[in-house]
Amino acid sequence: MIEKAEKQILVKIKKAKRGTLFFIENFLAKNNSSAVRKALERLVKKGEVIRISRGIYVIPASDPLLGQLMPSIEKIAQAIAKRDKARIVPTGVYALNQLGLSTQMPMNIVFLTDGAPRKIDICGRKIMFKKTTPKNLIAIGEISKLVIQALRSIGSDKVTPKEILQIQNLLRKEKIKHLEHDFNLAPTWIKEIIRPILKELKNE
Repeated sequence: MIEKAEKQILVKIKKAKRGTLFFIENFLAKNNSSAVRKALERLVKKGEVIRISRGIYVIPASDPLLGQLMPSIEKIAQAIAKRDKARIVPTGVYALNQLGLSTQMPMNIVFLTDGAPRKIDICGRKIMFKKTTPKNLIAIGEISKLVIQALRSIGSDKVTPKEILQIQNLLRKEKIKHLEHDFNLAPTWIKEIIRPILKELKNE
């Protein structure tokens, strides 16, 4: 049973692109969970896959100079969200980091979600999924949704003129339809930061 599962899993992962993430659930169609877990343990020992967290595996990409390249926290979080059919959005210091407003990479990376709240250990860091209301997850702009969360993290009384200018420069790269949509979701004080950029883009 375990050897059969191992062969089936190996065939599947060999067909996948390097850097692909796998979950135990990906291999359960033809095997029971116990056989899959033991087969994956064997494949980890053989170096065919790397276990990056409980139930999460990757075929690492490689670089001639850097060696093995592990998937980013963002990619792992997105893969978990896809598996769980949940929406997520980065928040806190991680949102600031993603926008280039902070060089700090937090040990605990927080995502708001409409899925199950949980903590996942990833190579010494923790991904934390924090349950939130649907309103906090309906922003659609890749930049503007991060801006809203980043500004909430900073706070209206602590955001500096320099940070506002940096954020407004970033917002100029956002799609106008996405910015219009997300503007309507933002708190009043954040709207005042977005408003001049939205007006500027509309007049172009």
